[in-house]
Amino acid sequence: MHKTSAWPLALIYTALIVFASLFPFDGWRAQGIDPLVFLLAPIPPPYWTGFDVTINVVGYAPLGFLLVLAMLRTGWQGSPVLLATLAGTLLSLGLEFLQIYLPRRVPSNMDLALNAAGALAGALSAALLERVGAIDRWSDFRGRWFVQDASGALVLLALWPLALLFPAAVPFGLGQVLERLEAALVELLADTPFLQWLPVREVALDPLSRGGELLSVILGLLVPCLLGYCVIRQMGRRALFALGVVAVGVALTALSAALSWGPVHAWEWMGQPVRLGVWAALALALLLVALPRRACAALLLLALAWHLALLNQAPTSAYFAQTLQIWEQGRFIRFYGLGQWLGWLWPYATLLYVLMRVSRRESAP
Repeated sequence: MHKTSAWPLALIYTALIVFASLFPFDGWRAQGIDPLVFLLAPIPPPYWTGFDVTINVVGYAPLGFLLVLAMLRTGWQGSPVLLATLAGTLLSLGLEFLQIYLPRRVPSNMDLALNAAGALAGALSAALLERVGAIDRWSDFRGRWFVQDASGALVLLALWPLALLFPAAVPFGLGQVLERLEAALVELLADTPFLQWLPVREVALDPLSRGGELLSVILGLLVPCLLGYCVIRQMGRRALFALGVVAVGVALTALSAALSWGPVHAWEWMGQPVRLGVWAALALALLLVALPRRACAALLLLALAWHLALLNQAPTSAYFAQTLQIWEQGRFIRFYGLGQWLGWLWPYATLLYVLMRVSRRESAP
């Protein structure tokens, strides 16, 4: 039996499926039809596209994969493939049932079948990788690269690229939530006496200067590097990891821009402050490869606090907000909207993880 990141990743991915399946969570009401009527509907439904088929299969494949991987890593008894497929099918059935009560969502037995097929495909993939020894090789790789209690950091590092998919006002600027949080609180407390208790800023937020943008880019890339340093054993591997973080961050930000504004605009975000910030972050990360793990955690706390304070003291431009509004109403709203939530919450989850890590005693090597 081993500690594994697959269980928390499977739980997080399940929550993302629930979010994507029930978004936007409003308009709940009984519509006067049998909740299970979709099970007997003809296949295929009148309106479906190749995208619907693909996303329903692909959306559940990682869940089946992660569940089987988690069961194999922890010595689960029984048939992992059967259990993972059954879990994915029951989850899909429950969500399709709940969609009956959401006027903006349409349950479908075809979606149920495709979700089950996706979970089965992912489960079989994990079982095949285990049979050919790939999972054991990953275990050996993890044991060489990472400390024993690295699961939490690995989960956060796996989610960081997904958080970059939703476009940010400042490249790599995750966690900019102050304006939206204030607006949400005002709307929530409207027509109540509690609205007077809400602290209101007397002056408008000032936009980031070019120096502030440069610093934000540096910190945005340095944070995942330091998070990896907290659990990576050797200096050389830390250097390779830092190179990978910068490469993945730049590639995912370009992909986000291409999805948002078209392929011809994929690199327009790479202005002079951003270019300088990327190179400065890489140089700084390489200079810190010899730092002890606890010192990396302490520096990570400082970088996170500084980054979040910097971002949340600056407004989101009106042009950028309008662009996001158009983007959110597009084809991928139910899926890339998850990236927006990840972008909001990832820095705060990382902050909590690092606080818990530095508060406990360092385990013996």
